[in-house]
Amino acid sequence: MSAVKSVPPKPPIAKKSWGEAAKAYLDRRAMIMLFLGFAAGIPILLIFSSLSLWLREAGFDRSVVTTFSWAALGYSFKFIWAPLVDAVPLPILTRLLGRRRSWILIAQLLIILAIYMMASINPTDESSLHYMAMAAVLLGFSSATQDIVVDAYRIELAPASFQSVLSAMYTAGYRLGMIFAGAGALYLADYFGSTEELYSYEAWRNTYWIMAAVMGVGVVTTLIIREPVSEQIRIDRPASDYARLVLVFVLSVAAFIIAFVNVGALLPETDSVMFAFLFEVVHLLTSLLVASVVGYLSVKVGVVKQEMAYTTWVEPVVDFFRRYGKKALLLLALIGLYRISDIVAGVISNVFYQDMGFSKTDIANAVKLVGVIMVIAGGFLGGILAQKLRMMQAMMVGAILACVTNLLFVLLTYHPGSLPHMYMAVIFDNLAAGLASAVFIAFLSALTSIRFTAVQYAIFSSLMTLLPKVMGGYSGAIVDNMGYPFFFIFTFAIGMPILILIYLVDKHIVIGDNDDIYGDNDKLTKATPNLTDTNEPPRASE
Repeated sequence: MSAVKSVPPKPPIAKKSWGEAAKAYLDRRAMIMLFLGFAAGIPILLIFSSLSLWLREAGFDRSVVTTFSWAALGYSFKFIWAPLVDAVPLPILTRLLGRRRSWILIAQLLIILAIYMMASINPTDESSLHYMAMAAVLLGFSSATQDIVVDAYRIELAPASFQSVLSAMYTAGYRLGMIFAGAGALYLADYFGSTEELYSYEAWRNTYWIMAAVMGVGVVTTLIIREPVSEQIRIDRPASDYARLVLVFVLSVAAFIIAFVNVGALLPETDSVMFAFLFEVVHLLTSLLVASVVGYLSVKVGVVKQEMAYTTWVEPVVDFFRRYGKKALLLLALIGLYRISDIVAGVISNVFYQDMGFSKTDIANAVKLVGVIMVIAGGFLGGILAQKLRMMQAMMVGAILACVTNLLFVLLTYHPGSLPHMYMAVIFDNLAAGLASAVFIAFLSALTSIRFTAVQYAIFSSLMTLLPKVMGGYSGAIVDNMGYPFFFIFTFAIGMPILILIYLVDKHIVIGDNDDIYGDNDKLTKATPNLTDTNEPPRASE
């Protein structure tokens, strides 16, 4: 079946004025996403940069510190359990709060538990380091689960034309949460007495306790907002069917863990960064293959009904390829590579600033405060651009800025300790990152079918971070072998092919309701498989 079909001519959608585009941010639904974004932004830096500085002060080298970033790979594999979040109701809570809010609340409570567990472990005790890793993995899993449901909530909350506004507000809230978990954590660790010269476990413990308490803002928000109205048709099933579905997932995860441990022991050790990366790709793919085979066999032997397994895990993927056909591969390539430049560079950013001679207070002031403010400003600008420009034009602007601004860090390596150069790099890099992020979220939302909200968006956002985060885990090793200038030039170079992908998508597929599908003289120049033309139920609005 062809995915791209002609549509009859219709008047182009009217573009909003700058005032109308800006006024949309005062909508109550936008305010909801601001607070939910705040709750989503807290956990990520407690796995990445704040934990990196904690481990660095505790005496661990760069390669160990950046390896801990793999604890956040749950963000990249969340598509595996997103179908369960979409399909399985929670006892009592779903009836009281609704399908989306109940899952958000459970995820937030698990986040608080994981942060508390991390605070209870001193990483300098080598026998406890693996417990720290387990707590970090739980934090990555629970925060990724929160993202799954919040993304589904956002897409169901408003029509596609309003998603750029919601994504910008979500990004703003997300970055505010990062201020608390980033700059706030550094200020608190300094206040409680931990420095690079004199490490204090108690200081970091108290800091993480406070971060767990701040997550209460997300819990309160979840309890007071309303469940979005959804047009999805839900099939009520016996509780035993859901239990069997969860059992298949548990068996597959167990198979993944067993394969991951054993395959890792078989792979040869190497000092080459490139071969180490390739071996790790083989490691992950093999483990995923084993998990998939176990899941498939579990369905075949009747652990769960084949029809239910197909509806849960397979149909959302089939729907995407049914709508876009062969061009779906082009879209998946763009999704998987669009953020690679800034994500890979961001994994080692705090360690880089520290190596350039900046103190934690310098880093907090510049990166975690001014930088986050610029990300928020970039997010609002991206939201406005997404309303004013065609979707792929806005995507092109974001992609160019995201990779080009990495070159400013090369300049900083020649001026170590220079605050003006640091602030220049931070301001422009974060402005570009905020713009690209807001536009990209709106892009992914436009691709998502309202019938499979949580699953499809989880697949897209997982694919977005998978390769960058795997590569980011080797950023410390790349710097150790090649130096910082090469590393940041490398992150610039890997962002350039994205421009070609954006051009091809723009040429062949129309994305978003604000895209002008008509060329000069009102002649149809493209075909569109977007949400408007797939006879899908409308997104709910309040």
